[in-house]
Amino acid sequence: MFGAGVGLSGLAAITRYVRIDDVLAFVVAGLAIAVLATLVARAVDQLGDRFGAGATGVLQSALGNLPELFIGIFALRAGLHTVVETAIIGSILGNVLLVFGLSVLVGGLRNGVQHFHPRRARTITVLMLLAVAGMLVPSLASFVHSPASRHEGALSIITAVVLLTVFAASVPASLRRGDPAQEIRKAGAAPRWSPALAVVVLALTAILAALVSDWFVHALTPAIRTLHISQAFAGLVIVAIASNAVENAVGVRLAARNESDYALSVILNSPAQIALVLAPALVLLSHVIGGIPFTLVFSPLLVTTVATSVVVLTFITLDGETVWLEGAALVGLYVLIAAGFWWG
Repeated sequence: MFGAGVGLSGLAAITRYVRIDDVLAFVVAGLAIAVLATLVARAVDQLGDRFGAGATGVLQSALGNLPELFIGIFALRAGLHTVVETAIIGSILGNVLLVFGLSVLVGGLRNGVQHFHPRRARTITVLMLLAVAGMLVPSLASFVHSPASRHEGALSIITAVVLLTVFAASVPASLRRGDPAQEIRKAGAAPRWSPALAVVVLALTAILAALVSDWFVHALTPAIRTLHISQAFAGLVIVAIASNAVENAVGVRLAARNESDYALSVILNSPAQIALVLAPALVLLSHVIGGIPFTLVFSPLLVTTVATSVVVLTFITLDGETVWLEGAALVGLYVLIAAGFWWG
């Protein structure tokens, strides 16, 4: 897979510096981002296995979303704030609705009712609800023109610090608590990489991800014009899927094998990390990289869709079991939301 990542990155470099079809350049860069995201996740996973089950989640939180972070930084520098906003929301919705919905649908049709530890799901959904509140407060302050709306930048910084602090507070518990679902995976796992190999792959992949993210953003605007799609739809669906779907397809495969605990952990930890780490980090970094500062003020439709999705997720996972029809409902909700952003 590393060879595929290098090869696609090379093609992306060619399409960046050689005049070629705009859509082809965008597709090649998007495929390279998807493969590199998978490589980052796999290298982090290998390191986590070496240092303990709890460390896997911590490493995934810190490094697993590197491609999304790089895309966000380069898009902000290019002035594509709408793409960044919708890509953040799209990454959350893509995991919560599309990927988790597909895993529940496929796993349910193949294995019947699937069961998982409700405490694990409850912890993730509580963090997700906090993240939603972190988007709602600055956004509502702006919508209703409260006195705080004149200070949305400062309010966003305060919210970002709070979200990052809560995430940091959850790290020690993650390190102490073992993950029984990982033991299931290890029983039939492929041969482990050496720590040195995992570090080298992670470092090289991170460098390639940074380069390809710049090329991806460069190809994004011409492709949007050629395809006649809005920045909102591009960020919500295309960018989000390119940076997340391949990695999280692993979760669907695990659900099909009836490893629902591990599938839930793999899929739902990703949007929690995006909401608690990636979005706040972009708020703080935007004051360093130049351009217009990024805030946590989102449009009413974006805030409403992500809040509705997290509430629905909470109800579905509350009892510690899922059926295929719940998965179909989640996928249906994702399609409705995506359609709503087709025109912008």
